[in-house]
Amino acid sequence: MTGYVLRRLWQSAVVLLGVSVLVFAIMQLVPGDPIRLALGTRFDPDTYEALRARSGLDDSVPVQYVNWITSALTGDLGVSFRSGETVTSLIIERLPATLSLAGGAILVAILIAVPLGTLSALRPRSPVDWFATLSSQAGLSVPDFWLGIMFILIFAGTLGWLPSAGYTPLFEDPLGWAQHLLLPAVTAGVGSGSILTRFVRSSVLEAIGQDHVRTARAKGMRAGDVLRWHVLRNALVPFVTVGGVQLAYLLSGVVIVEYVFAYQGLGQLAFQAVQSRDYPVLQGAVLLFAVIFLVINLIVDLTYARLDPRISYRSSR
Repeated sequence: MTGYVLRRLWQSAVVLLGVSVLVFAIMQLVPGDPIRLALGTRFDPDTYEALRARSGLDDSVPVQYVNWITSALTGDLGVSFRSGETVTSLIIERLPATLSLAGGAILVAILIAVPLGTLSALRPRSPVDWFATLSSQAGLSVPDFWLGIMFILIFAGTLGWLPSAGYTPLFEDPLGWAQHLLLPAVTAGVGSGSILTRFVRSSVLEAIGQDHVRTARAKGMRAGDVLRWHVLRNALVPFVTVGGVQLAYLLSGVVIVEYVFAYQGLGQLAFQAVQSRDYPVLQGAVLLFAVIFLVINLIVDLTYARLDPRISYRSSR
């Protein structure tokens, strides 16, 4: 297991290096002068040249990349052209909001997918199965921005039950945090839940047809125990795979949902960086998103061995 983890960490380091090169190269190809844009109406030739020198933009592109990646290894992702704050502090400031949204959305997705997908698999071609199929298709077809706007109109505008936008830190106001989180989390969770519902249904159907499940039933084991210990446990392996991908996607910032609800997370930060050509912030955000995907993929792979004793990484090469 240790050897497998070390190999994966080495592979992840190579992937991150490739991502950093690609992101930095793309930033160089984007038209527009970020320093000129950041100054706006305050443009002054002396200030402009001073900011370019301070940001290292006077150096050659290879030197800029080496300076950036070397600093990134120490946690220094540069300084925002737009606000003058460090990129690391901006990311840390937005991270709790994104963690809250991702956690709430994946919880909503699980609450939708596990019961609906399981019931659909246990009663194929029944009204429950038809409802699960149609609702998951509808959840995939409805755009996030439209669903979010409908929630705002109904629950914030018409009923006045929940706030329409913004974010409140958890430790400042727990109730306000929950109220501001609910609508964005449900909006983001519906799409993920629709995807997971299909995988739960297919995984449970496959597990039901296994020989050990038929043997357990033939021995007289109760239906609930068969479902719990033999069906759902085996169905969890593909579910964890897709669920991990969805969680990584949510942790990387759901840009549209955060924009609709003016939710101050990493997705909104990256979107604002694109608008203002704020290269350091965008590069830092993309690098963080890559780290999130790699870490979650590693955790998912290690979880397989816990869910299925037949899986072992001792002899993997």
